[in-house]
Amino acid sequence: MYDRYKVLECFESNKDFFKHTVNPNIEKYRKGNMRISVFDAEGNALSNTKVKIKQVKHEFKFGANLFMLDELETDEKNRIYKEFFKSIFNMATLPFYWNSIEPEKGKLRYDKNSEKFYRRPPIDLCIEFCKENGIEPREHALAYEHLFPQWLKGLSKEATKKELERRYKEIADRYKDIIPTIEVTNEMLWGHNDCVTELYNELDYIEWCFKMAEKYFPNNQLVINEYTEAFWGGNCRSTDSYYAYIEANILKGARIDAIGSQFHIFESRESELAKSSYLYNPISLYNHMNLYSNLTKNLQVTEITIPAYSNKQDDEEIQAKILEYLYQIWFSHPNMEQIIYWNLVDGYAYVPNPTPEAIRWSQGNMSIGENVYFGGLLRFDLSPKPALLALDNLINKKWHTEFNGELNEAGFSEFRGFYGDYEVEISVGNEVIKKTFTFSKNGKQDINIIV
Repeated sequence: MYDRYKVLECFESNKDFFKHTVNPNIEKYRKGNMRISVFDAEGNALSNTKVKIKQVKHEFKFGANLFMLDELETDEKNRIYKEFFKSIFNMATLPFYWNSIEPEKGKLRYDKNSEKFYRRPPIDLCIEFCKENGIEPREHALAYEHLFPQWLKGLSKEATKKELERRYKEIADRYKDIIPTIEVTNEMLWGHNDCVTELYNELDYIEWCFKMAEKYFPNNQLVINEYTEAFWGGNCRSTDSYYAYIEANILKGARIDAIGSQFHIFESRESELAKSSYLYNPISLYNHMNLYSNLTKNLQVTEITIPAYSNKQDDEEIQAKILEYLYQIWFSHPNMEQIIYWNLVDGYAYVPNPTPEAIRWSQGNMSIGENVYFGGLLRFDLSPKPALLALDNLINKKWHTEFNGELNEAGFSEFRGFYGDYEVEISVGNEVIKKTFTFSKNGKQDINIIV
């Protein structure tokens, strides 16, 4: 019998690495020293004044895909889904797949009242939810060959590029001031047997995609993305395919601002990959992040699935423990800036050829498509799994700052905290005044508040 607990040995045999590298790096790179001063309207510093400070949001981005927004069977399940999402995440990946955005040429599905597509809520609906809950939307993906619409079939490469440029412009006109992170290309190293066009064969295709993105999204962050083994596998050398093609396109003038990597474990529990030491060894993971950091770009883990394989207690607890270790490793690396889990809920994962019949058959059927991995953070009934509780503990408790103190005689107080948004309550006489401020890694460490 396969003992899945052995997977944890990859982490637990490297506890010194957590002690001497991971934990110190979280303290070093995710926190800073803050001095808070309070002044009255005349500019006089207030001393001996009580302050209560609470972090309400991380500057670092923790997210998931938002593909099931208002897609569940009942209003109550939709409500619970949204409550869990906003309680954990400050970033949401939105489905900009071309074949669902424009299933027929000229028939666009941006408007919130657009025709429903499974796992593809209209972008405006997603934007509305994000705006209401202080969540940053993330675009995925401008040029993803595997999900180009069928109506492109038969067009010349020149005509296809013209249509793709039109798509860039439409998305930029609507969202460039709303969505900071633009994922330009995705999974270019994956097989292309199911692709509609052959643009991926063009020698300048990736370069073209990024230069076109720079034209229409000049002030946005432009991201390249690849599948799991492309980043975390290979020989961890500059000759690895993903590293080499990023470097080549940068040298050709493509503006690539950040490097994305997936971390889907879509393998049976018995497979070698599912228990592979290079995917679960902290030192190996760090070596790969260090390698790509040589390109002087920020890093993002863009899509994560850690399988539980069942709803058995042991399996769910192992999923949670693996996730807890991984998030600490990724969060501790200085170049990492986003960690995006994939499916929030079990039973609604991707299925091949998602016809209406296949979709109805697959929902809650844990033997179909990617449902078989039980990779969600919530069960099908939307009860929280240990994995969700583990993330909640890390993001909202362990990596969280609160401070109750008093301004000194000089009118300030100093403490160390995680970078992010804060609320502060200031006691002035019998009155409690509430204010907000942002403590940023790239901002000022002196916080001045006027009451």
